[in-house]
Amino acid sequence: MRREGAVRILRTLPILLAGWLLAGFSSIANSEDAAVIAKGEYLARAGDCIACHTNPGGALFAGGFPMATPFGTIYSSNITPDKDTGIGAWTADQFYGTMHTGRFPDGGLIYPAMPFGSYTKVTREDSDAIFAYLRSVPPVHQPNRPNGLRFPFNNRQLIVGWRTLFFQEGEYLPDPTKSAEWNRGAYLVEGLGHCAMCHSPINALGGTSESKAFEGGLIPMQNWYAPSLTSNKEAGLGEWSIDEIVDLLRSGVSHRGAVYGPMAEVTFNSLQFLNDSDVRAMAIYLKSLGEGNPLAAEVSGIPAPESSLLLSFGETVYETHCASCHAKDGRGMPPNYPPLADNPSIQMESSVNPVRMVLNGGFPPGTKDNPMPYGMPPFAQTLSDDEVAAVVTYIRAAWGNRGSAVSSRQANELRTAPLD
Repeated sequence: MRREGAVRILRTLPILLAGWLLAGFSSIANSEDAAVIAKGEYLARAGDCIACHTNPGGALFAGGFPMATPFGTIYSSNITPDKDTGIGAWTADQFYGTMHTGRFPDGGLIYPAMPFGSYTKVTREDSDAIFAYLRSVPPVHQPNRPNGLRFPFNNRQLIVGWRTLFFQEGEYLPDPTKSAEWNRGAYLVEGLGHCAMCHSPINALGGTSESKAFEGGLIPMQNWYAPSLTSNKEAGLGEWSIDEIVDLLRSGVSHRGAVYGPMAEVTFNSLQFLNDSDVRAMAIYLKSLGEGNPLAAEVSGIPAPESSLLLSFGETVYETHCASCHAKDGRGMPPNYPPLADNPSIQMESSVNPVRMVLNGGFPPGTKDNPMPYGMPPFAQTLSDDEVAAVVTYIRAAWGNRGSAVSSRQANELRTAPLD
């Protein structure tokens, strides 16, 4: 009996070993899948996919978010793994093709409200990771909402001309003359981050030439100005330290200033979740865009405060409503109350942002590094158009600032403009 038992054990041993090996391989495979999905979730955060593909109050990535454009309204698509209404029937090849070429799997053209001009730079490995993550989220059966574009912009074939003028397909190619950190930052800023989509001037055709990238411009239909990242007179960061840029990107505030409006949403949804090395890489790249572009030394067209009735009036409004937080000398109490003196964002060519802040107020984003942000109250109900124009003119010209004057008509136009 002992001999027969030993034989049975020997016969069973290969089966047991095979089972153990298969279990081991399965565990390794599951671990690798989990790592890819985690990487994809991180990259989807870097690309701020949630901002457009999740309608407030709606299911994650189920689409339906309305994006107003000068040509009508576009609704984002369902990218959950639902096989009928989402991307559940797609392959990794098809997903990469969509990201890389700006075409649906059936060859249909995608409207450039999706930043495929930036996403084309994403590597195949990163695309596959994002696809794996999206396949892991709960499927939602929600048909895509038809776009509300006016004629003739509802004809997708017009996109062919747009693509010819403004789209260049191809993954990001590292610059061999730059450091690995700089290249990583460039990849994130130019690719997944699609920062140029807002921080570049948009022409009448809804496009931007490559030579104008990051030179700033009005964000259509949102009534905000995305400042130039190449000019230190606006938002160029060439004169900032790396730590100051990192603080601004990660927490939304720094000793130099704070982010509001659409940029606050980017920080809240995306940038605060990036790791230290990636935020630093982005800071290094962004700083390089503004290097060699010092603050302009031209003289402002606003008369000196002592000879200007407008500025004198603005100073009175400032001391009454603003000085308690931003200080009489405009130095503020950073990081909670940003400085206004020597602040490029106050002196930009466009006065849209400071006027909007005075009218509507705002908060920096609540982030893990700044969980209880200090905000600015709205003054639309307190100040007249003349008072808004005067106080914004004052802060754009006082303390050595060199911004241009603001008219009451400009204040009125933004007072009546939609907030979104």
